[in-house]
Amino acid sequence: MIYLDNSATTKPDPGVLTSFEQISSHYFANPSSIHPFGGEAEKLLNMAKKQAAELLKVKQEEVVFTSGGTEGNNMAIKGIALQHQQRGKHIITTEIEHPSVFEACKSLESLGFDITYLPVDQSGVVSALDVKAAIRKDTILISVMHVNNELGSIQPIKEIADLVATYPKIFFHVDDVQGLGKVPLPLSHSGINLCTMSGHKINGLKGTGILYVDNRTTLFPLFHGGEQERNLRSGTENVAGTVSMVKALRLIKEKEATRLANLYSVRDFLLNSLTEIPEVVINTPDNAAPHIVNFSVPGTKPEVMIHILAEKDIYISTKSACSSKQSDESKILVACGFPRDRAISALRVSLSYETTKEEIQQFIEVLKQAIHQFKKVME
Repeated sequence: MIYLDNSATTKPDPGVLTSFEQISSHYFANPSSIHPFGGEAEKLLNMAKKQAAELLKVKQEEVVFTSGGTEGNNMAIKGIALQHQQRGKHIITTEIEHPSVFEACKSLESLGFDITYLPVDQSGVVSALDVKAAIRKDTILISVMHVNNELGSIQPIKEIADLVATYPKIFFHVDDVQGLGKVPLPLSHSGINLCTMSGHKINGLKGTGILYVDNRTTLFPLFHGGEQERNLRSGTENVAGTVSMVKALRLIKEKEATRLANLYSVRDFLLNSLTEIPEVVINTPDNAAPHIVNFSVPGTKPEVMIHILAEKDIYISTKSACSSKQSDESKILVACGFPRDRAISALRVSLSYETTKEEIQQFIEVLKQAIHQFKKVME
């Protein structure tokens, strides 16, 4: 099998699975229980939080464990909106956000919030100047993803954070689900208040994640009950999932430090190989993240191409897995100004640190055959 859909989810690392199994088997007590067995689970939880903070270079109390990217994004956006609505109801985001951000913002519109959806250029990048121009007296939150999940375009997070740092009453949330472990993002910047991370995108487990919430930020909790996670996320903590999340975080940070250049090399090999196919048009911009390549084969149907590739045990995708069953047209490519024939025929290849050039070469050969097969059927 050649798996090239790592932006949808990654294969769990064996060490991560081992950590989860061991904690689940031997430390299954409720960490809120006052008996010694519960105390052992609580110690593991605190140790995991300490390790996560060290890896992210933040304070321990700024780490909130979640069930993943969707919860983290909703928790950040709705939490800020509900907590600070007396001060203002204006939120700024972009037209190319993940559904968990875009739909969270849409839901707030029904509660009387005013959302500004900023456009992007053909590279899928928002302008920091446009962000500045959109700020109003009643703006309370700016939410911009770090790396786009379809195109791999990298947003000017530092420029926006520099801007937000001059507006002490505005919070800045970054969705770093796709960037974590591939495109470095220092959370120490004073302009970044919240940052979402997901375990299953970094060879961790589904149902695990982290929301960074800096000490200056207050949120209205979406869950109420046992006051876990600084009163921000009530519910019995998933100790095994938390430990496995931190294990995955440590492993991806090690790979980022030692194997990032090779990931870029594999990506460049893929791009160069795709450009040699006459029917292919590259959508991913220059200077994009090292693991996402989006391209179109105008005149073909993406789902047909995906099934042809799958017959050869090669797996890619069309767009975000969270929206792949909706209309064929990519909302992201439309926002970038691409013509309809490219927006409805886009395919996404997403790499991992384990992807090899040999696998890419096999994929390219099968892709050529798939294009030929499709054209022959349509003649």
